[in-house]
Amino acid sequence: MHKILFSHSYFLKFDPKQYELGQPYAPLATISAAAFMREQGYEVALFDTMFSSAADEVIPELKKHTPRFFVMYDDGFNYLTKMCLTNMREAAFAMAKSAKEMGCTVIFSSSDSTDRVENYLDNGADFIIKGEGEQTLLELINVLSKGGNNFSIIAGIAYREGGKTFTTAKRTVMKDLDSLPFPAWDLVNMLQYKMIWIQKNKYFSMNMSTTRGCPFKCNWCAKPIYGNRYNSRSVQHVVNELKWLKQLYDFDHIWFCDDIFGLKPGWVNEFAAALEKENLSVKFKIQSRVDLLLEENNIEALARAGCETAWVGAESGSQKILDAMDKGTKVEQIYEATRLLKKFGIKPAFFLQFGYLGETKDDIEKTIQMLNDLLPDDIGISVSYPLPGTVFYEKVKSDLKDKTNWTDSDEMAMMFRSTYPSAFYKSLQRYVHKNYRTKQGWAELKNIFNKPSKITSKSLKRIAAVPFHFAAKQVHKRKMDAF
Repeated sequence: MHKILFSHSYFLKFDPKQYELGQPYAPLATISAAAFMREQGYEVALFDTMFSSAADEVIPELKKHTPRFFVMYDDGFNYLTKMCLTNMREAAFAMAKSAKEMGCTVIFSSSDSTDRVENYLDNGADFIIKGEGEQTLLELINVLSKGGNNFSIIAGIAYREGGKTFTTAKRTVMKDLDSLPFPAWDLVNMLQYKMIWIQKNKYFSMNMSTTRGCPFKCNWCAKPIYGNRYNSRSVQHVVNELKWLKQLYDFDHIWFCDDIFGLKPGWVNEFAAALEKENLSVKFKIQSRVDLLLEENNIEALARAGCETAWVGAESGSQKILDAMDKGTKVEQIYEATRLLKKFGIKPAFFLQFGYLGETKDDIEKTIQMLNDLLPDDIGISVSYPLPGTVFYEKVKSDLKDKTNWTDSDEMAMMFRSTYPSAFYKSLQRYVHKNYRTKQGWAELKNIFNKPSKITSKSLKRIAAVPFHFAAKQVHKRKMDAF
């Protein structure tokens, strides 16, 4: 069987904000595809770019493995890869060029290559996989390995023939996710990941996926890989993988990186019961929606299962903006879910988005007020980011000129004509963070007086930082007021 060298385009060092955070997660989709191809009899290897400093570091790996196929398979489970930061794309092109020079057939599977087929075919790609990749990759490499050239029968690819680009029929998504092998973690230098996690965070977290797809239609959210379909692994299959990973790597924590965790009715309750039956204690964080958390007794079941943090797409404290986004949630649900999460000992965390079309200072104030009222445990702030294939992108694409991507995840540049310029939103992001940390510190001080036994080093750090955050927020407030 021919050898396949897998890689991906995320370089942690190219993303200063994430590098400083020190919470790297291995490329889950990449090693899942590698495991699948290995199960089919192919010899596989991995060049993990996570800790690399330059694209040319792939060259020694190409010389070492001499693969027939070089597969750039991005981690579609990690939202950072959906942005496709420009320096990551340029690195991907450079690696593709190196692989081509060594005689490899170059195959891409990523959100960005799906959105920009011609660009990638111009820069070293022989084939682009569009949509869910495992079955498509297997069929494509089987044909290539046998010397075939009838690619039109393979669903889910784009390629060039005679200078013309062809795109085949759409690939149907997989339904039986339990049939897939566990990811090929043995290809990853787990010691390096673990050391960084322990050094920066004092614990070690790994990533797992229990689902693929999302049926909701927030009009700014792109789903080029798994689409609007929603398929779930069985509870027992997930529990078996948790037991396997715990035995192999002794993790402290799991990030369930699904777009929405536990959407299938009854799944969360069944999961909690299965963990209790197995006497398996797992601390984990999830991503969900406030309306779904309020269904059944999902929050109570999550607490039983060991959920520490629930990230929700709160987005805005203005119902007008939520409706404009086609979010399908209510501000009141954000309040209710947050209070219920806290009641059951789960830390709520908010994704917030500023700069959506039509947002005014009044809408911004409502979001800030919501933060002040609810004080989640953590927040992540972005400005609206136009992703190809979305309704939002179509609304603003006439504004998009040369710049259609950020360079790094902290750039916060507006790429369309919003209510205010980029400088305002950069100051707003910093103001909201500083205001939130100030409020959070005061709340910690109040808690210490009321419950001295609950004092922690984390709470003391938050209190000590209050004067700094308070002073900084005044600076950013003055900058915002200039607009």
